[in-house]
Amino acid sequence: MNDKDLIEKLLSFAGIRINGDNPYDFKVNDSSVYHRLVTNADFELGQTYMEGLWDCEQLDEFINKILCANLDQKVREDYKTALMILRARLFNVQNKKLSAKVAEKHYDLGDDLFQAMLDKRLAYSCGYWKNAGNLDEAQENKLELICRKIGLKPGMRVLDLGCGWGSFAKYAAEKHEVSVVGYNISKEQVRLANSLCLGLPVEIRQKDYRDAEGSYDAIVSVGFFEHVGSKNYRTYMEIVDRCLKPDGISLLHTIGLNESNVPMTSWSDKYIFPNGQLPSVSQIAKSMEGLLVFVDLENFGSDYDKTLMCWYDNFNSAWPSLREQYGDRFYRMWRYYLLSSAGGFRCRRNQLWHVVMTKPSRALPYCR
Repeated sequence: MNDKDLIEKLLSFAGIRINGDNPYDFKVNDSSVYHRLVTNADFELGQTYMEGLWDCEQLDEFINKILCANLDQKVREDYKTALMILRARLFNVQNKKLSAKVAEKHYDLGDDLFQAMLDKRLAYSCGYWKNAGNLDEAQENKLELICRKIGLKPGMRVLDLGCGWGSFAKYAAEKHEVSVVGYNISKEQVRLANSLCLGLPVEIRQKDYRDAEGSYDAIVSVGFFEHVGSKNYRTYMEIVDRCLKPDGISLLHTIGLNESNVPMTSWSDKYIFPNGQLPSVSQIAKSMEGLLVFVDLENFGSDYDKTLMCWYDNFNSAWPSLREQYGDRFYRMWRYYLLSSAGGFRCRRNQLWHVVMTKPSRALPYCR
């Protein structure tokens, strides 16, 4: 069986045809794609798309079908996967020095890109779509949901670990009259966040989350834990324990996986989120032992599919104004990132969790 026949057979298991008429079918532009996929599909599926060797009109559904059929497991070279897992286990690739890589590679790309793609508050995490008619409403719903879960009241002091462009800090200060201290290593995000929060009791510090200090009524982390890494999960929880008041409450908003120690694709590791790692529930629970108590766990991962599709639509609509700065190769890279991510949530490979935690000493009841 030659390379083309093998790829054709594999795709058939997912109901996908080569050069078929369905919008999710695999359209080949260069026959060299077959050998490259057989050699290393984990990396080459995204790489060859970036290079224009294949196309797909409905890329999100193509990825959904591939993942639901477990084709990634059938074609992945086991030794490459094993090496990525071994690397994560042996080396702390999210230490203070290496953790800065994702800020430089991703979050410092350019304000114009993210302002065009995201909602008006620049919330770069899953929206909450219950009773929401558009992206702005979904993100405000999410921010309000977090504020309600941690019981914000005027005068409280809140710590935001990995605060992005300050969307939560600004919302909490405006709507709930609290003060917020945020930690973020991205210089571009910190610069814009402080500008957006000007005049509010918000301070965004360009420091690693491990440098957090002070005592807080509540601690949140929204879309940041994905960059912490399993070797640092315990350290993260120790920081929460150290900075949280005895009767305080903490909320962790994070993407997660059904299994532990599943590596990011090598393509995503190179181009999108260097050294990223998604946690499992068991890893989160283990890191909390003896420090914090699970109070509530909610999963609304299906909302991320819709959020990502909105981001893609915004990005695609704004592309004519972005093209000169970023170039066509970036367009294909970013399109693959957003739509393949949507496919991952659609097939339930990826989850989105709200983990609410307190110290064992907290006596106040909690109601979702």
